[in-house]
Amino acid sequence: MSSGIPETQKRIAPWSAGLRAARANLVPGLIIQLVMLALLLGYHFYPPTRFWLDQLAALKESWGYGYSVLAAIIAGAIIPEIMRIIVFQRGKADSRNLRNLLFSLLFWSFMGFIVDAFYRSQALWFGDESNVRTVTIKVLVDQFIYNPVFAAPFTACMYDWKNSGYRRRVIPHYFSWHYYRDAVIPTLFATWGVWIPIVTILYSLPSLLQIPLFALALSLWVMIYTWMSEQRSGK
Repeated sequence: MSSGIPETQKRIAPWSAGLRAARANLVPGLIIQLVMLALLLGYHFYPPTRFWLDQLAALKESWGYGYSVLAAIIAGAIIPEIMRIIVFQRGKADSRNLRNLLFSLLFWSFMGFIVDAFYRSQALWFGDESNVRTVTIKVLVDQFIYNPVFAAPFTACMYDWKNSGYRRRVIPHYFSWHYYRDAVIPTLFATWGVWIPIVTILYSLPSLLQIPLFALALSLWVMIYTWMSEQRSGK
């Protein structure tokens, strides 16, 4: 059974592939992190930034889960696909862009709801304070339980299934240790390199601001992740 992973990549140790992906994502990852850090500092030390972010927080409070779903759709589906057309396709859209967009709309609307529910749960479990202890616990649970158990394997499976043409015969492979080793572990290395600093910043902000700023980081991350998933499929 074909897994959709090139044979040359299968022979690479997963940690080596993960470190290579992390190095490849170093510059865009640093850009995302610096933007998030600037917003954190602006929130605490620059009143116009705080005012703007407070407006986002008020909107999130008013819309609830609807805001999270809409923000994830815009950040995870619409913006990356527009950027793909502009940057990689020189402004020429085709039918594949529509298929990508339909997939992304469904996937990221679901993930927007899930992430919001997860952030709310973390606030209930550990509190919504921004002290070192609370932030550290949330980051550890986020990146080393939620991510390797659900977020990373689910995202890898869905993107690879889409890239395979939604073939049903490849689905059992996604539940194997080989797939987790070859596809998910490299993704985890790349994810940790980008997202550990980002979620540290997110959990240092008020709860109502976490989803709006998560959406900002997400739009850049999805473009990185899409490239990784298409490399795995040999495209």
